[in-house]
Amino acid sequence: MDDEDLHLLPRTRAADLLEWAAEEGLEAVPEPAVRTVLTLLELGGARMHDGFPELTSPVLEHLLYEQLHLYVQPDGDARAYPAAVQLLIEWQRAARRLNAKRLEKLREETDWQGEVLVGSLLLRSDLLTWPRLYTLLLRADGVPVEDLDRVRGWLEEFRALDVEERFAAYERVPGVEPDGGWGPERALLVGVSTDGARRLLEQGLMRRSYRNLAELTARGLPMPDELAGEFEEFEEAVAQAAIDLCGEWTVPGLARLLLEEFPELAPEVY
Repeated sequence: MDDEDLHLLPRTRAADLLEWAAEEGLEAVPEPAVRTVLTLLELGGARMHDGFPELTSPVLEHLLYEQLHLYVQPDGDARAYPAAVQLLIEWQRAARRLNAKRLEKLREETDWQGEVLVGSLLLRSDLLTWPRLYTLLLRADGVPVEDLDRVRGWLEEFRALDVEERFAAYERVPGVEPDGGWGPERALLVGVSTDGARRLLEQGLMRRSYRNLAELTARGLPMPDELAGEFEEFEEAVAQAAIDLCGEWTVPGLARLLLEEFPELAPEVY
């Protein structure tokens, strides 16, 4: 299906925001973190103004406390994510979208919720999803994650381990705090979290597509050819886009491998 017709994926203005920040002399933030933050804000339902998500206290909490730890496994300093939010706050300040009181409140909320994200949520074993967990394992073993064949080969070797050996590897993975909780119940929790996170993305993608397609109807234009047939085809396109996003924020292609080729390593249904 043609995403240009369906308008599934946000076209973030990350490059524009970074260009403006550089002109203002603000501290640089890695573009992937900015793009991820802008994407999750839009798919999470933030109102849009001039191509950017509008920040409010509930929107910030949803992003920093409820969303990011489901999807991202940083390859670098995780503080890039709250830093990206701060850039957006400063852009809204410059655009006169915030009064002084709201500006200060959003800055403070981003500071402390960002610290919770970096110092707690991203480190908790019980909040992992399968793509995040296997990203950590792959990096720990020095696998060149840009090479999908090497990633697939590592997964094949890991599949040869028995279940208890896998649980032991999960417990030792660097980047999260060990808690002795790995076993069938923890694996079930991770599977439920992974499935739920992906379905939340699907809902956001579908809502975005509906909003954009409604503009066609309002202008008296026909729906895309892809929606003239079975609705299941549209649902499948949404599901595939969500899988790709989950990989983009961890290891590209990993989420799809776990679902399609190695489901026994990342079970979501027991």
